[in-house]
Amino acid sequence: MAKTKADKQLYARLRNSGIRKRVARVASEALPAKGAKKPSKAHQLANELSAAADSIRVRAGGGAGKRSKAAKKAARSRKANAAKRRSSAKKGAKARAKQ
Repeated sequence: MAKTKADKQLYARLRNSGIRKRVARVASEALPAKGAKKPSKAHQLANELSAAADSIRVRAGGGAGKRSKAAKKAARSRKANAAKRRSSAKKGAKARAKQ
């Protein structure tokens, strides 16, 4: 079972949300003690749980969030293009000011 107060709180939170005992215990034990190594085991477990949740969403017909990923990429592209335009405009203004 979980040892520290934070681990017990995480365990209780997971159990209350419907996670099985074994998974909740493994998740709560994956967190390192304060001052210990990086929580790579916890990150790996979180990635696995996220992948499982994504597969549930896909089967339920909700998709895997591909649209939001595409929208984020489009926003990054627009932002990068705007930065290029701004820098070009500044260069042009500087050149015109010298004349």
